[in-house]
Amino acid sequence: MGRGQEEGEAIATLEASNLDARRKVRKRAMDLLMRREHTVVELQRKLNIKNDAVGADIVAEVVEQLAGEGLVSDARFTEAFVRYRRNNGHGPRRIQSELRERGVNEKIQAAYLDVGDSQWFECAAQVRCKRFGNALPEDFKERARQARFLQYRGFTAEQIRGVLDDV
Repeated sequence: MGRGQEEGEAIATLEASNLDARRKVRKRAMDLLMRREHTVVELQRKLNIKNDAVGADIVAEVVEQLAGEGLVSDARFTEAFVRYRRNNGHGPRRIQSELRERGVNEKIQAAYLDVGDSQWFECAAQVRCKRFGNALPEDFKERARQARFLQYRGFTAEQIRGVLDDV
């Protein structure tokens, strides 16, 4: 057997193992995407943790291919995430922070998360009533307590003032 033939076989073996690694990474990615939407950054992070034997470049290629096929979309994730978190009583600041942690860029955040929207005032009022009831805060201490709660939930100072002044 010649040296050139041995090198050819080694390259063929390497390419086959590389293809096998891509298939495994893609299958793992599809399993993750079947459960819920992910951002591109989040999916890469999870795949790199689970597939540390595989190079990060292979993971990046697979995720890029999935994004090109429309199977991973930051915009679709953001739309669903904002709707879910708002329905659970979280404010725009907290949602914005969580999206930033997940690697969603500012343009996409701005497209789906309008901080000045009047819906946030309604949401803050509902959250306050659910937690504290319809009763008015009787003193400054109680008002401050309710304001801290709403701030923790991610509402802006303007939204909190609007809710507590209406009460």
